[in-house]
Amino acid sequence: MTLQQLKYAITVADKSSMSEAAKSLFISQPSLSNAIKELEKQIGITIFIRTSRGITVSSEGLEFLGYARQVVEQAELLEEKYLGGEPARARFSVSTQHYSFAVDAFVELIKENNAEEYDFTLRETRTYEIIDDVKNLNSEIGIIYLSSFNEKVIGKLISESSLCFHQLFTASPHIFISSSHPLAAQKSVTLDELVDFPYLSFEQGEYNSFYFSEEILSTQFHKKAIRVSDRATLFNLAIGLNGFTFSTGIISKALNGNGIIAVPLNIDEKIRIGYLTHKNAAISRLGSIYIDKIKKTSKNILLT
Repeated sequence: MTLQQLKYAITVADKSSMSEAAKSLFISQPSLSNAIKELEKQIGITIFIRTSRGITVSSEGLEFLGYARQVVEQAELLEEKYLGGEPARARFSVSTQHYSFAVDAFVELIKENNAEEYDFTLRETRTYEIIDDVKNLNSEIGIIYLSSFNEKVIGKLISESSLCFHQLFTASPHIFISSSHPLAAQKSVTLDELVDFPYLSFEQGEYNSFYFSEEILSTQFHKKAIRVSDRATLFNLAIGLNGFTFSTGIISKALNGNGIIAVPLNIDEKIRIGYLTHKNAAISRLGSIYIDKIKKTSKNILLT
């Protein structure tokens, strides 16, 4: 087993395609395919399952790739430090629901890493896709919430995907509204007071089930409802239409300014925010740093 073979396997997993991986590695597809088959033969497991639709990573392959990434990362750091090699190109990916604290932590990670070259990915995406990203190692970390309503369904999917949910904190429900909204001066609001205002939520595509909703109270009926796909659009509509959305109440003024505020919602419910990791994949150095950052960032925001 060589470092080159490990790099080949990691690239194939990242690209989810033998042909695309071969292009990025500047080798022929047959050569790459043979190298992967030889590696699988050496270690006695099937890393990639080949089908007519393409390739997927096997459960054994997921565990192997978790360790492979650590080995390659450490080898690159050794070469950089002792052999005068070029600085290693740092790579990291996280998938998250639309939380500003996750973006804050991502910014802090990049600042602290201070690498001359890096290839980082931050996906603000749908609930099912977050779970799927971490399951298939497209992202090392996933950030979602659980509640008394969705926990049974989402928890089952997390378990079936060989993932672990690590709780970060518990938040009380709030609404996000414009600072000029008619209800902005209130210390708290009720559901009845929101009836005549447009309700904003993040669409979930194919998995638009109540359980996969990014917002609590997903079964609640709203006379005026608008679904969006990104946070900037949601905030723009909240300001332009006096709309509202249900939230954790955590918002970064540094990133989002003072145009959007959080007001407590008078309901008996709790939101458990946490991060997902794969059971069979070891956490990388950058993954550990990011987890530490989201813990500190969310704690700091909750205290302000």
